[in-house]
Amino acid sequence: MAHVELSISEAFPTPATPSLGHGSTGFDDADGRGHLDGFTRWSETVSAAAEPCLLIDRETTIAAVSPACCQLLGLGTPLDVLGLLLLGSGLRLLDFTAARGELTEQDVEKIPPLLALHSGRLARGLLRVRCPEADGPDATTVDAIATPVLTDGEVAGSLTFFSEV
Repeated sequence: MAHVELSISEAFPTPATPSLGHGSTGFDDADGRGHLDGFTRWSETVSAAAEPCLLIDRETTIAAVSPACCQLLGLGTPLDVLGLLLLGSGLRLLDFTAARGELTEQDVEKIPPLLALHSGRLARGLLRVRCPEADGPDATTVDAIATPVLTDGEVAGSLTFFSEV
């Protein structure tokens, strides 16, 4: 099992300043562009990330995905899947049996990105994903760690980090 260690670090060269005078709970970004909520900040970060990560909104639409995530999960390019539903993006989830059958709808509801979204809590689990590349393995197993992303105290989406097992 891979060991994953997360830490929080400064994301912008100058500190963000609260936009409380604007009547919001957002922040001005480093360039002073105005209100950015947590979901928007994560969207920008995920899009530029070197790590395999994925951000979905509350309707399970892919809001941001890193190129490394697309490669790991066999999704094509980020532009191919942005705006698509997570389960309509070409992502094919398999069970852990020798037959490697498609996951049932009941089991799909329990995958970490969806579980974090619906429960509002951290979720972690292993996923087996069918990869469409002809020259690679037909399936890969990934460890997925997901957290809900909040905006104004409400779940606005979920952020998931993946690691190949």
